[in-house]
Amino acid sequence: MSKYSFGKGLPMWNGVPMVGAFPVTEGDYFFVDAGAGSDGNKGTYDRPFATVQKALDTVTTNNNDVICLMGSDEHVLTSMLDVSKSRVHFVGLDGTSRRYGQGSRISIGVTTDATDIAAMQNTGVRNSFTNIKFSSSNTLTEGLYTVMEAGEYAVYQNCEFFLSSQLTVTGAAELACNGDSAQFRGCTVGSSAIDLVGAIVRPCVMLTKALVAGKVSRDVTFDDCQFWRKATNSANAFVWATTATDVERKFELKDCLFYADAKSTATPAVAVGGAATLTDGQIVVSGNSAEIGCTALATLVGVFSALPTYAAGGGSGIQAT
Repeated sequence: MSKYSFGKGLPMWNGVPMVGAFPVTEGDYFFVDAGAGSDGNKGTYDRPFATVQKALDTVTTNNNDVICLMGSDEHVLTSMLDVSKSRVHFVGLDGTSRRYGQGSRISIGVTTDATDIAAMQNTGVRNSFTNIKFSSSNTLTEGLYTVMEAGEYAVYQNCEFFLSSQLTVTGAAELACNGDSAQFRGCTVGSSAIDLVGAIVRPCVMLTKALVAGKVSRDVTFDDCQFWRKATNSANAFVWATTATDVERKFELKDCLFYADAKSTATPAVAVGGAATLTDGQIVVSGNSAEIGCTALATLVGVFSALPTYAAGGGSGIQAT
């Protein structure tokens, strides 16, 4: 008998449960190997699936099942991964926890279906995503996001979000957040390598209400996350609300860094802001949050940050209006 086995519940080593890189769960474990797997397999460690979609089709909703993505694989989607099941956990087997550059990647290229608004959409309850890089290069008119978060109590831990396309499109974003009580920890959103084009608001995180019908950002927390941009216009921003009702209750950015790369050809007017004063909730920038390369950290936002801000060519104090 192998010392290393996966079955119902936790993976075991010599009869001892392993809890390091895996969530503690009573559910079943399924493995995905894009290079060597087959969707005709059973999804076990020695007979993995080839696609994330097959694994998602196989898991049981509300069973706390785990989908394990091999750490050296890019899992290329042909259509949006629609995660509507609940209590499902996606884990990238990358050997360690990374803020960016994860070996387990979920990506989407150019598609033709108008429903492919993102590489992945989550609308389930209590789903989690750990150690995964999400990326999109879709140029489809509707394909404006990399991840659409519209579930309840989702957790994203050590994930990266990257949108390499839609560089001239107002309202596009790496992450569209309509989630209820979503939590992001140790994540990186955006890119400091690709130029945005024009006087557009194409943020790292877009908060527009009801991008998914009936959904809104509510009690969302970003903790110890980084937001990257290579700005070419003062309109460029990192987190943006478009209407007065985009946030309900609280949207908190705690101990976060908003970084406009030194090679940027313009200084964003603000890192965190919106087009209207919020009426149903508040964006709060707290802890040791700071911006680099912007004129102001935040406008139309409550700022309770201990650190000053820095703008190229001078500097600015913490600002909220």
